[in-house]
Amino acid sequence: MLPLVKTSLPEKDVLMPALEEVLYSGYIAQGQVVEDFERKFEKYIGSGYTLSLNSGTAALHIALILAGVKEGDEVISTALTAEPTNVVIKMVGAKVRWADIDMNTGTLCPKSVENLITEKTKAILFVDYAGIPANISEFQRISKQYNIPVIEDAAHALGAKFKGKCLGSFFPYTVYSFQAIKHLTTIDGGALQIQDKDLYDKAKKIRWFGLDKGVSRLENDIKFQGYKYHMNNVNACVGILQLDRIEGVVNTYIENGKYLDEQLKGIEGIEILKYYPDSEPSYWLYTLRVKKNRQKLIDKMTANGIMASELHKRNDLHTFLNDYPTSLPNLDIFYSEMLHLPCGWWVTKEDCDKMVSLIKEGW
Repeated sequence: MLPLVKTSLPEKDVLMPALEEVLYSGYIAQGQVVEDFERKFEKYIGSGYTLSLNSGTAALHIALILAGVKEGDEVISTALTAEPTNVVIKMVGAKVRWADIDMNTGTLCPKSVENLITEKTKAILFVDYAGIPANISEFQRISKQYNIPVIEDAAHALGAKFKGKCLGSFFPYTVYSFQAIKHLTTIDGGALQIQDKDLYDKAKKIRWFGLDKGVSRLENDIKFQGYKYHMNNVNACVGILQLDRIEGVVNTYIENGKYLDEQLKGIEGIEILKYYPDSEPSYWLYTLRVKKNRQKLIDKMTANGIMASELHKRNDLHTFLNDYPTSLPNLDIFYSEMLHLPCGWWVTKEDCDKMVSLIKEGW
């Protein structure tokens, strides 16, 4: 079965010696290797300061804290995402307000967001779903016009770009996930890209119990709530090696995604997505809309050894997250039609051609 997602790691003869060096160095917790990974990731993104963490969820949590979101506040978000995006809103005691999506991309609709803004709105959280950049320009405008911080969840979108620059360059807080099946994995982990140096310094303390690792424990004075969210040297070692090869890995997703975009144009019964001007997806999942009998197409792909699914459960179907049940007509349509196909580093041109051929045959 051609899987929808798959873990990518460096070759054994590259990975194992580097891991052994760290594992037997006598220092496997957060240390210089973590620092090295952060500086290298900053160079890749090309903007801001990298705070490495033990998960993308931790990155989202710290982003909300830095944005000043507190109990009783509201955060406008999307229901089309993995659950951690919205679970973290509840972790800070805030409530989730659902905005609708743009059916062209599956990402959060700026107009819908703007219509929901009230005096209780303390942040906007959007997702570059499946590796597709959201409407960056419009969210920049909304943030400036209403003076509301925007948090970009780019967990699916490492390597995606807007106006030629990597995501992570356009908002105060951008979240990345290095969980097992993402473009880059550190086995598990994440990062928060922060544009402001003072907030970055504060975030480093939040990451480690509120303590300043630059001074001794005896000299420390905890002044706010912190957590145990740090990355360790072992995970960071894997991340450094991954960054050595990340361009090739991400480019394979992009090449396959673009090829499928071209080959699937004009086929009856499906609709390919329409990306925003100046945006370049990184195609973590190849996403299309099936206009009829989606389950039959899923069954046909499965019977021919190709995994296909909608993958995520829309978050407003979770009782705990559905603070304000809302009509989301665009999401209703998109969610009933969307289908993800494999397009990552393990997918060959022959695999792409097989998927295209199966779709062209009909279902």
